[in-house]
Amino acid sequence: MITRKRAFRGALTLTVALGFAAAALPAGAVERTPTAERTPTVERTPAAEAAYARATASAPSNAAASDARLRALLHRLTTVDGAPGAFVETRDRRGSAVLTDGVADIERRTPLDPDSRFRIGSMTKTFTATALLLLVEEKRVHLDAPVERYLPGVVRGHGNDGRRITVRQLLQHTSGLPDFLDHFDPRDIVMDPLAHRDPLDLVNIALVHPPEFAPGAGWSYSNTGYLLVGMIIERVTGNTYGEEIERRVIEPLGLSETSVPGDDPTIPGPHPRGYVRPGDDAPLLDITAVNPSVGGAAGGMISSGSDVNRFLGALLGGELLHPAQLGEMMRTRPTGGSDGRRYGLGLESKPLPRGGRYWGHTGDFLGYETAAGATVDGRQATVMVNLGPGSSDAQSDDIQAAVETALSRGRSAVSAGQR
Repeated sequence: MITRKRAFRGALTLTVALGFAAAALPAGAVERTPTAERTPTVERTPAAEAAYARATASAPSNAAASDARLRALLHRLTTVDGAPGAFVETRDRRGSAVLTDGVADIERRTPLDPDSRFRIGSMTKTFTATALLLLVEEKRVHLDAPVERYLPGVVRGHGNDGRRITVRQLLQHTSGLPDFLDHFDPRDIVMDPLAHRDPLDLVNIALVHPPEFAPGAGWSYSNTGYLLVGMIIERVTGNTYGEEIERRVIEPLGLSETSVPGDDPTIPGPHPRGYVRPGDDAPLLDITAVNPSVGGAAGGMISSGSDVNRFLGALLGGELLHPAQLGEMMRTRPTGGSDGRRYGLGLESKPLPRGGRYWGHTGDFLGYETAAGATVDGRQATVMVNLGPGSSDAQSDDIQAAVETALSRGRSAVSAGQR
């Protein structure tokens, strides 16, 4: 799920101002930092900025310099950008390694566990798209068939018409369907974080609004489309989308730290607490316990750095999809930005600073922001911070820079934590 950070922050600010949040969250779910200790790892000072600039002033030309820049980026995330903790796991054919900075829990000041699990947000879309493409391989779904074939009568109203939208367009964000998150009040989550949210109800929030454009005429990120993809998987197979992801992706790859939690608000295994910042200079709010059904097939999964890296490596290495379907997934179109980003079917690509491209996805979910990338020659990197929404745009930029720095290093053996 991609959250709308500014809108979400504004609504959360209003929620806290009205005194709703503390009363609404279950006992133990809200942990505010004391006024005197709010965001204790944040050092938004000229000295901190200058230290980061010195560490990253010159483009690294070798692995050691890249390691130094990667460490500096992680430290920037937990100081200048204000996240409690930051984590990166890198992997290549030689092995994997983990770097962390900051804390997993602002009350107990515990460090991040190298085996941390976390909510991966919209990286779920790559798993969902893979499950759907496996159904395409079996000829149970056709990419260029209308959504109406699989979900008759579901996509209707205000100019939205499932008879004119294809499955491919849902996967590539070219359907024109409004994103339900643009019309969803985040205070509903804060006031009742454990509530189940039905995907059809979320889709209908979007369908009372007109489309962004005619199907195929543009590109606009839409979580609505991926909720519908999950519904197609369920209609075709008779199983939940989560069961299909588990059977087709998680179990074959042995991703023991990955799960599709459904309505379970907990994160199994070691994990950092997840925080939101309700407003500028506001205390952090612990929202680790939340029902992930609001993300569903668009953003509800839990994983770890090692599992995400293993998944991306297997996907690009042809272990999951036949060449024809992997080719469809990697057939991209521009998203309209100036950064060279292109989007395929649940998989995006972006240029690396020193040439070449990498493949992956970003993800936001309540309490966490993540990004992961992989190269076709076998390098992977996953980055996580335990803050969102309420972070600055700089946090997202630095997360992306950390992924790209890790992938540009050409090796994963950093001095701390090779395994």
